[in-house]
Amino acid sequence: MKVERLFNHLGYYRVAPVQNLEELLTLVEYGCEPFDLVVINAALTAGSLDLYEFFLDNCQVRHALIFNDQPSRLASMPLCVKQTIHVSPISLPDPMCIQRLMSSVDVDARAPLPEGPMVD
Repeated sequence: MKVERLFNHLGYYRVAPVQNLEELLTLVEYGCEPFDLVVINAALTAGSLDLYEFFLDNCQVRHALIFNDQPSRLASMPLCVKQTIHVSPISLPDPMCIQRLMSSVDVDARAPLPEGPMVD
């Protein structure tokens, strides 16, 4: 609930809080539109799901912030991957963290989608 209030304070109101991993997986799997951002406490999975791997190639999630986790595995990942999946050891994001994150998410959300091949 605290994270939702941080987003509301910054003017973001399309927030879908979940109570457990099953709810998150259902929302992501059956969502009509991709999520611009998913913010999740790593403790929610209790080690049952590798969140980084889950979000890495998930077309339903454009950006992810995994907090309360260790970012050590990202040291060897290409920079382009690191820009969409953020891993943080902090126990709860603060307003500045959310604001910085949203500045990159908003830029991507406003960017035009690449055009597909022309079909006659």
